[in-house]
Amino acid sequence: MAEDEPNLVTSSKSQRVVVDGYPFSIEIYRLEADKTWTLEVVDHEGASHVWDDQFGSDRDARDTAIQTLESEGAIGFMRGDNVVPFRRG
Repeated sequence: MAEDEPNLVTSSKSQRVVVDGYPFSIEIYRLEADKTWTLEVVDHEGASHVWDDQFGSDRDARDTAIQTLESEGAIGFMRGDNVVPFRRG
C-alpha cells in the first residue's frame, strides 16, 4: 500500500508584490506536520528563489522576502548568483 503524500499548508501571508515595476510572488509554505516555514519567491520570468533557511513563523518569512526585495531591488534580486536559468523550448 502506498503512503499518502503529506499535506502542504500554504500561509495566508503568501502574496504578490510589485518591485521596480516587476511582479513577484511570495510563497510561504510548510508540510502539515512541520513547525517551520519555507520561503520561495518567484520572479516575473518564473525563476524560483528558495531560501535555504527555514523560518519559525510565516510572518518572519514574509518580512525577510519584503526586506530582501527592497534592499536588492528587482533587477539585483533576479540576477543573483543563486539563479540557474532554465532552457526554453
